[in-house]
Amino acid sequence: MTLSSLESYGINFQVKVIASLLTNKEFLNNVHDVLDEEHFSNQAHKWVLKEILSYYHKYHTTPTIEVLKIELKKLDNDVLKVSIKEQLKEAYEASTEAKDLEYVQKEFSKFCKNQNLKGALLSSVDLLKLGDYDSIRTLIDNALRSGQDKTIGHEYTKDVETRYRDEDRAPIPFPWPKFNEVTQGGYGKGDLVLIFGNPGGGKSWAIVDMAAYAASLGYNIVYYALELGESYVGKRFDANLTKIPVDRLPDHRDKVEEVINSLPGTIIIKEYAPKRASLDTIEQHLKKLKSLYDFVPDAIFIDYLDLLKTRKPRKERKDEIDDVFTDAKGLAKELKIPIISPSQINRAGAKDDVLEADKIAGSYDKIMIGDISLSLSRKRKDKLNGTGRWHFMKNRFGPDGMTFSSKIDTSIGKIEIMDNISEEMEMMESQKANNSIGYGNVDEDEKYALRKKFFELEGKNG
Repeated sequence: MTLSSLESYGINFQVKVIASLLTNKEFLNNVHDVLDEEHFSNQAHKWVLKEILSYYHKYHTTPTIEVLKIELKKLDNDVLKVSIKEQLKEAYEASTEAKDLEYVQKEFSKFCKNQNLKGALLSSVDLLKLGDYDSIRTLIDNALRSGQDKTIGHEYTKDVETRYRDEDRAPIPFPWPKFNEVTQGGYGKGDLVLIFGNPGGGKSWAIVDMAAYAASLGYNIVYYALELGESYVGKRFDANLTKIPVDRLPDHRDKVEEVINSLPGTIIIKEYAPKRASLDTIEQHLKKLKSLYDFVPDAIFIDYLDLLKTRKPRKERKDEIDDVFTDAKGLAKELKIPIISPSQINRAGAKDDVLEADKIAGSYDKIMIGDISLSLSRKRKDKLNGTGRWHFMKNRFGPDGMTFSSKIDTSIGKIEIMDNISEEMEMMESQKANNSIGYGNVDEDEKYALRKKFFELEGKNG
């Protein structure tokens, strides 16, 4: 059952319908064939609907606010202009603040379908007198199909405008401009971002820096801690945002509260014991946030994915790891939210200046699953000097193979990316290779061992 007219639903309902048509391409795609401006009594709504349909038929997506502003300037009626501006303002506010848009969209779809079916039945009266039963069947079938889900995927020839829209991937920036330059703005919807490094190298601090920066821009964050406790992770965020080292935070509570109370975004930290939670557990937690608090995160940070248990037991450890990382990528795509996680390297990479993909611990297939895979190399001297080298192992959105130097302050988790040192590293590697041909690359202990072996062999041959 639906109400007899759209006016019966009230003006707020109509505003939310317009909001959905302006911002939800999938909804517009499903109902565009049953939309009728005569359903709306408000002249401003009629104008907006007409522009939405005109733009959709040409570009197969929703119009941007810039398009509507230009079309609005072409109007001669100043009174109508003011009304349209007001209704557009209310619609865009509703698109971000209304909590019942899903219900509005379903109810409006049913309303349009019922209106089409009524029209088909009325038209069938004349066809019935003529005995044109085939036309009656066609009318009724078309009315029943109206408003159904028409999403078949990305239609290559029709969706050119969609794939070049900035908001299609909607990247969240890294705190580091140089990384944004090579990833088309950061990490976006459905991306799996992996940060590899050795134990105690600063990977977890790096994702705290990323999450805190995103929250400072107004994004909502969920941070799952499987290694550290919720309270301590919270203190890491405090340190990062206030620039006060963790061990000195108790003496600066006023500063902490001042900074976090002015934070535009929201950070939720949830702790789980290692190997006690799975991605199913995380999904249930996300559903609870949605149902109880209407909270939907813009990005999910999991510290670490390796510490989640698999949904189904597997015999081989590698298969378990592959399942977790593949499922994480699937969850990111399904929710259209980026997932970011650190991961370990193996022992062989502990002494490397630059960590390559062959040093990944557990399963090499992680590199295949991730969209952006970074490594952070910090040897003993780096930890003392507060430095490190970042390397792009994989980058679906730009070049990879680049290595950047960085300054890292692990007392507050702030990271500064410096220059691209890829060329310098190549020269060093080349120099090493050349030196290894001669005697200059052998240290004193090795020289002593070689001399000893030489004299032993000389003695035997003599």
